[in-house]
Amino acid sequence: MESVNHHKPFPAEVSRTIMELTSVGTLSTLIQNDAWPLGIGVRFAVDTQGTPILCLNDTNRQFSLDRRSSLHVQLEQSRLRTPQCTIQGSLDKPEDRMLLKMLCTTWEKRFGEEVNADLIYIVAVESVFQMDDFTEDGVWVTSSDYKLANPDPLRDFAERIVSEINTHNMEDVRRFCNIFVDVDFQVSEAKMVWVDQLGFDMRLTSPQSGIFEVRIPFPREVTDEKGVKSSFNGMSQLAWEVEKNYHVPDFKKVKQLKKIACRGH
Repeated sequence: MESVNHHKPFPAEVSRTIMELTSVGTLSTLIQNDAWPLGIGVRFAVDTQGTPILCLNDTNRQFSLDRRSSLHVQLEQSRLRTPQCTIQGSLDKPEDRMLLKMLCTTWEKRFGEEVNADLIYIVAVESVFQMDDFTEDGVWVTSSDYKLANPDPLRDFAERIVSEINTHNMEDVRRFCNIFVDVDFQVSEAKMVWVDQLGFDMRLTSPQSGIFEVRIPFPREVTDEKGVKSSFNGMSQLAWEVEKNYHVPDFKKVKQLKKIACRGH
């Protein structure tokens, strides 16, 4: 699998990142003697291939013989966007003792608590439906692509970096709009939404034109916090020099802006 797709992660990589950063979702399946699916809130951990591991008590594990289920998971980003994925698969009870031991260890590392092996279930992934936000069109991800994908290496500190930049570097963020993005409207507000190894997403607000999202790639792929800050500082310096006419721009401006529907906040 390639790691770069138009300077943004693949849907499979986004899904793996969501599953790594989240520990609560909605499990939906058919209950016994009922034709209606039931959705319940569950905690989960994931193994090295992104397989969800659940701990179901005696009350909420009484499912029908039809083990088809879905696990819906959401990740809020900067209170501006909520990427989400829905894992479709079979709700299985592992029987192999060695496998159960590994699953219990994964659960204990995630939540810092011991777990009864008799209560451990997994969702054997068959397909994944990934959406970038509410009202967005989703895409289907195959089981093999999902399992082979890597979660983003910046995931554990991405939220903190975005918060720091939006708090302390607003002038740089606004300057990025003018230097790196081809906009034909006045931007009244600009915020960074999320950052990953390939670049970052920004939310632009215009009183006349509405709300837009734009993707700005890094000059090169980054893999750690030092790399993010180095790339951001370098881009900030370049943008300042171009703005002051100290540097002739030798790059193409980003032209692909996505109009965002109002979400009511």
